[in-house]
Amino acid sequence: MPLLKTAGIVLKSRKWGEADRIVTFFTLKYGKIRGVARGARRMKSRFGSALEPFVHCDLDLYEKHGDSLYRISQADIRKSFYTLRDSLETISAAARLANLAGAITADGDAVPRIFHALLEGFHAVGESSDPSHSAALYEVEILRFAGYLPHLDRCTGCRSLQSGGAWFFSPRWGGTLCTPCARREPIPCPVVSPACLAFFRQALKMDPALLPRLKPGPSIRQELREVIELYVECVAGRRLPRRDGLLAAEATARYRSSRVSVAQGSSHRV
Repeated sequence: MPLLKTAGIVLKSRKWGEADRIVTFFTLKYGKIRGVARGARRMKSRFGSALEPFVHCDLDLYEKHGDSLYRISQADIRKSFYTLRDSLETISAAARLANLAGAITADGDAVPRIFHALLEGFHAVGESSDPSHSAALYEVEILRFAGYLPHLDRCTGCRSLQSGGAWFFSPRWGGTLCTPCARREPIPCPVVSPACLAFFRQALKMDPALLPRLKPGPSIRQELREVIELYVECVAGRRLPRRDGLLAAEATARYRSSRVSVAQGSSHRV
C-alpha cells in the first residue's frame, strides 16, 4: 500500500464501528475521497480535532487495492476554521459549500480550483456580517469551476437579447429566460430584476478572492440568494440545508427540550 500525501478539506464524517470514523474529504490532488480513521473516536486519539467538518489539513493516506476506502494514518491541521462553528448561520453557510462540493464532483476527480474556492468561501463566511450571502457567491464559484456557469447574457431558450419585458431565471436551463419562454416552462421561474441581474453578472466576472468586497442592498441579496439556491439544488439533484430550515429545527429542538424539562420537573413533585 503506497503512502499518499495531499492537502484536504473535511466535508463530513460519520461513526463507524466502535471507535472509528469514515471521513469524506475534498483533496487537492485526488478530489473527493473517503477514508477510514481507526480509533478516531477514542479519548486519546492521535487525530484530535483534525477530522471535524470544514477543517483544512495535511493528510497521509494509504490506498488498499480493491477497496474504495483509504486508510487515514495522519491528519495535521492547517486551519481549523473554528469561527464557522460560532453560530448556526455560519455552520449552515459553510455546510452548504461543503455539501455542494461533495454533491457535484465525482470520486477521485481532482479539481484544484474547486478546492481553492471552497477554502476562500470558508474564509469569507467566517469573516462576513452576512454568511448566507457570502456562501451564495462562492456556491456560484464552485458551480463555475465544475462546469455549471449560469448563462445571463441572453435568453437561454430562444437566444434573444431583448426580452420585451421581465427576465426570469430557470434552474433547469441554467440561465435567464425571456417572458414568452418562461411562460412555457413546466416549473416556476423566479423573476430577476435588472439590478440583481447586473450584480450577478458582475460577480461572475470577478476574481473569487475579491467577492467579499461586493456589498449589495438587502433586496438584491434576498433575490440573489433565492435564485442561487434554486440553481444549486437543481444541479446537485437534492435539497441542500437552508438557513431557515436549520433555524426552525433549532427552535423545535429547544421547544422539545423545554417540554422534557417541564415534564421531568413535574414528575418529581409530591
